[in-house]
Amino acid sequence: MAKDLDMAPSRKKKIGVFDVVNYIVFTLVALVILVPIWKVLVDSLNAVGVYQFRLFPEDFTIDGYRTIIETQALYRPFVNSVITTLLGTVLGLVLSTLGGYVLVKNEMPGRNLFAYFLLFTMIFSGGMIPEYLVMKQIGLVDSMWILVFKHGMNVYNLVLMKNFFENIPESLYEAAEIDGCSPMGIFFKIVLPLSKAALASIGLMFAVTIWNDYSNVKIYIMDPNQVNFQYKLRNMVMDGDTPTTAYKVSQTTLFNAGIISAILPFMILYPFLQKYFVQGVNIGAVKE
Repeated sequence: MAKDLDMAPSRKKKIGVFDVVNYIVFTLVALVILVPIWKVLVDSLNAVGVYQFRLFPEDFTIDGYRTIIETQALYRPFVNSVITTLLGTVLGLVLSTLGGYVLVKNEMPGRNLFAYFLLFTMIFSGGMIPEYLVMKQIGLVDSMWILVFKHGMNVYNLVLMKNFFENIPESLYEAAEIDGCSPMGIFFKIVLPLSKAALASIGLMFAVTIWNDYSNVKIYIMDPNQVNFQYKLRNMVMDGDTPTTAYKVSQTTLFNAGIISAILPFMILYPFLQKYFVQGVNIGAVKE
């Protein structure tokens, strides 16, 4: 009997028309995404500024990246972006996790009022002028720290974190309380270790938002030493605000090197967070 089973032909999955169409469509989508990125990368390494598509640099050089690293007018905004992104992401995660944890505690006095107050801020805004006046009163105008504090509190991400905490079985909270664990002990020993997917996905949302912020820099910051890299890159590409450098590189090479420098950090970071990010995409979507 076992011999007959070994001799039986193995069943192979048939590839249907739908699978073939899927492969073709997604291959085309991948090419549409990757080809422009490859062109920008090649042009950033090409000393000769060309507009034609080339698979490889005609005159290889890394002077575009050297210019960004060694020119204060370029590396200072890049460092500002790194600092504000890191601090803003940490602050956002701290406030979102603590706020979400408080909202799942049914015994908290005024819990519903607090939740409605946060929901109100998601729907209604005071407007640009009142917001500017408030930021000016607290001393955040013309300072890169406005990106840290303005994005540090995001009610939408707080609600996502709250929904994730609600999916943690209530029995875990009860068991920890029986063992004598304090509310903050439950938070650090039970809730956070079970929330890696939520922390990774929401942290990535914070980081991308702060890193790519241009409009708030345009409105609130006038000091060139306080702007971020996205603002400087936009001025380089759109207004021709190219600083004087020690290297003889074309504007096209420098522009493309700046674009690659702007997207490279998240191209490196995302593969390490992809597993958690995929798990956290449906945070709060399914509730048992």
